[in-house]
Amino acid sequence: MFDFSDCILLYGPDLCPHHCHRFVVQGDTIQRIDRGEPCQALERGTWVIMPGMYNCHTHMGDSCLPDGATGMTLEAGFFRPNGYKYRELAKQTEADHLDHITHHLRYMARSGTIAHVDFREQGVYGSQLLRRASEATGVRSIILGQFNTLPFSAAELQHNQAHLSVQAQAELEALLEVADGFSESTMNDLTDAAWVQIRQITEQRQKRRAIHCLENAGYREASLAITGRGDLERALDLFQPDLVIHATVADASEIALLSQHRVNVVLNPRANANLGLPLPPIAPLIDSEANLLLGTDNGLLNSPNLLAELDFTYKVAKSQFGDAVRPDPVSILQMVTSNIRGFLPDVYGYLDTGLPADFVVLDFTQPHLRASRHLIASIVTRVTPEDVLLTVRQGRVLYSREQQAKLR
Repeated sequence: MFDFSDCILLYGPDLCPHHCHRFVVQGDTIQRIDRGEPCQALERGTWVIMPGMYNCHTHMGDSCLPDGATGMTLEAGFFRPNGYKYRELAKQTEADHLDHITHHLRYMARSGTIAHVDFREQGVYGSQLLRRASEATGVRSIILGQFNTLPFSAAELQHNQAHLSVQAQAELEALLEVADGFSESTMNDLTDAAWVQIRQITEQRQKRRAIHCLENAGYREASLAITGRGDLERALDLFQPDLVIHATVADASEIALLSQHRVNVVLNPRANANLGLPLPPIAPLIDSEANLLLGTDNGLLNSPNLLAELDFTYKVAKSQFGDAVRPDPVSILQMVTSNIRGFLPDVYGYLDTGLPADFVVLDFTQPHLRASRHLIASIVTRVTPEDVLLTVRQGRVLYSREQQAKLR
């Protein structure tokens, strides 16, 4: 049971800060919220309770290789079959790899994250490894697996006619026994016929689908050269993904397509910047009807710290809008909280009576926070993992600063 009094609480899907006389959790459910007046500024330090955050694009498998891709291009670091990531993952022992993944999930909890959507390499084995780490830490892993090795030759991909072999279909079925869904790296990794097969199989099994699109212009150009259509257009038509990742080089027509279909789009601006890629068109996407989410992407590039991602995203968006007014920082914080409902209808991403007890307690008694004139802006730009007191998912403590201090 948790019973907090005299604090600030971000209430409802709009994340409106309110004085909160009492916030009571019983078991895995929020039993009571006694709200006072809305408040934007603090006159004295207090604790602030916000929804637990969702990191919608991770590759926790390569958390064992921090900054390993420094100085590498996207192709050299991450493309199959011989990219640095895939060569190095093959060298990991099971015990060491599990240890790295588990500790990085715990770091996410320390940063206020309660769940993540992971694009897991290494086939069935890779998904099983992450599932074990998730169960050990309590951080929810929505696992999207991929084939252990690409099922088509370069010639087959160029011809773009082949279907999945019996062996590839069997691997996919085995993968979906463990994982929550499927995602290959790009549309150019499989044939059009294979994408349709995978969509049909995942639909039958009620599994999720996601795809990396438009991370650089090469994704679009390769797709156009082989099929006559860009990778985003093909994805929406053939694969019908629940998530589209990146949209880094999306042009006006592609943003219109994302808006028309109200696509869940995961932005990864820190990872894009680290690779020397263009920054995603955050401002026009905010003005669209797409549902925006945030992810930290590969462990080789970034720590899985959504607080850092919020700060960077907000400031890039302000620069793109070109004025001091837009965007409202609430719209940025919603990308890691209440917007998740567009992708995961079984969760809420906000706090209200009767909802799951998924929350984070922030220490706004700290000198850099206690006199905040705009609470949401301070969360987005100033809060660090050191300011997280408690992270709870469905009533289970994933991280406690007090417990951490006792372990030192």
